[in-house]
Amino acid sequence: MNTLKFKTNLKCAGCMYAIKPYMDALEGVNSWDVDLDSPEKVVEVKTDSATPEEIKEAIEKAIGEAGYTAELINN
Repeated sequence: MNTLKFKTNLKCAGCMYAIKPYMDALEGVNSWDVDLDSPEKVVEVKTDSATPEEIKEAIEKAIGEAGYTAELINN
């Protein structure tokens, strides 16, 4: 299973709920979570059916469509 982490500009639980429909619609994502206690508001994504490159592109697009930014912080 691959785990990728993304630094975001999410600020609160409301922001997390704003990205939820976009994140839930992604194929290949087993689970995702946002660490709102982290200063970087890290989104952690777990997948076992998509490559890290595919997930990186999909996550950045999904979070972008919700009006936020995401930057991969590990690979």
